[in-house]
Amino acid sequence: MIGAIAGDVIGSPYEFRKIPEEGFRLFTKNSKFTDDTVLTVALADTILNNKDWIDTLHAYFSMYENGGFGGYFKKWCREKQREPYNSFGNGSAMRVSPVAWAYNTLPRVLSEAKISADATHNHPEGVKGAQATAAAIFLARTTKSKELIRYYINTHFYNLEITTVDKTREYISGLKNRAPACSCEWTVPPAINAFLDTDTFVDSIRMAISIGGDTDTLACITGSIAEAYYGTIPKRLGEAVWRRLNPHLRKITINFYKAYIQKNK
Repeated sequence: MIGAIAGDVIGSPYEFRKIPEEGFRLFTKNSKFTDDTVLTVALADTILNNKDWIDTLHAYFSMYENGGFGGYFKKWCREKQREPYNSFGNGSAMRVSPVAWAYNTLPRVLSEAKISADATHNHPEGVKGAQATAAAIFLARTTKSKELIRYYINTHFYNLEITTVDKTREYISGLKNRAPACSCEWTVPPAINAFLDTDTFVDSIRMAISIGGDTDTLACITGSIAEAYYGTIPKRLGEAVWRRLNPHLRKITINFYKAYIQKNK
């Protein structure tokens, strides 16, 4: 889960801005957590403390209203709606990583990922993005096989050859509006590819950010898979991320790690 948060923080200064040069500094004065982190921790809190998921989403939005949430989600929270709004955006995938750590069979992970998406992102593509991300994380932590992850995603969710890093970068660079770049379809597959095509946690994050567009979410998804596969993230990188979280987010993250992640690594 800290891998997802790290990706969010590192990717945040580059969201829909110029792609940084190769070897860019991982942290700048503008590196901060965004809605990706907030909702990841919200889901961890829901699982950890057996809370109502929709109530928790509303509550976390109220606590972090300036976190960079999307317009539909803001409206949904402000009006305290309880029915989903059929989104196919990447919000369902960015927040799902706790599910892949809390449950120990792939069918259960897929089922819980759907539940986590359905609260807001009940469009088939929104559910698909959450399930594909959760499956990749679960397989990364349980099999340590990139070949199996690639095969499973290709077989059940996406053709990863269509949305390679290079093809997605070219596609995003030609967009006249941001919306397609924030869809699950154009976020989840290239984020998975960024993990599959690299050999270290840091390189996977750099690769995800190099795609451009919604860089914090791309790197969040990539980081969540990479942490599960490599087993940890570099210590100094983790410390830099940790300093950028407030006490509330740190506390929930620590408690979730103790309850679920430490025993499953």
